[in-house]
Amino acid sequence: MNRINKKLQEDKKLLSIYFTAGYPNLNDTVKIIQNLEESGVDLIEVGLPFSDPLADGPTIQESSTTALKNGMQTELLFKQLKDIRNTVSIPLIIMGYFNPVLQYGVEAFCKKCQEVGIDGLILPDLPLDVYQEEYESIFKRYGLINVFLITPQTSDERIQAIDKASDGFIYMVSSASTTGAKEGFGTEQKAYFDRLAAMQLKNPQIVGFGISNSQTFEQATATTKGAIIGSAFIKHLTQNGTDKIADFVKGIR
Repeated sequence: MNRINKKLQEDKKLLSIYFTAGYPNLNDTVKIIQNLEESGVDLIEVGLPFSDPLADGPTIQESSTTALKNGMQTELLFKQLKDIRNTVSIPLIIMGYFNPVLQYGVEAFCKKCQEVGIDGLILPDLPLDVYQEEYESIFKRYGLINVFLITPQTSDERIQAIDKASDGFIYMVSSASTTGAKEGFGTEQKAYFDRLAAMQLKNPQIVGFGISNSQTFEQATATTKGAIIGSAFIKHLTQNGTDKIADFVKGIR
């Protein structure tokens, strides 16, 4: 069974952390993963930096720019992760844009993911129909879960289609804006959370965008399986480097 599915079966609210590979320093990737697992995080999203990250807010955009300037690129990330399963067992997901995957070669990329122990991919700009028609068989051949995103504007019909096509969790974007930490969720987000809960989807949902502290984590997970923190953690890395990661995680739950 895929590590993501095993984790989803646990009777707890899950905390997923996103960070950009190659940030703040080029060779911090493995240390950050190890420290996050030691700190009790449930899932890790390793961001593959891209030069035109349209869905990301300024914090993650800046981290991507820095990582690229540091020299991070796809092949180097795989080299950094080649022995990661010797030291960690946490589910690992690569999150990024489809263009670098396409440039690398979709099957070659998926094969490399399997070799180093990646469990899933989040590619926000890979449409559902294109995935199903051209790439689903490749992803499944290499044991990779593809995680789809939904937003408050996603129709019930499309949400049902995504639920049917998914075999892990659904990434529930909390708002239609770009990524970024927020102080709390308004009535629109809460209504969206309630709407999804009422649909009783077969796949659990994990909320991303806008979670930055224990308050927003609790709000986001009241009706869902878990929450994802990205921008707030990147800011922590900017201020503290790879030190005090455990302190950040303790402040969430």
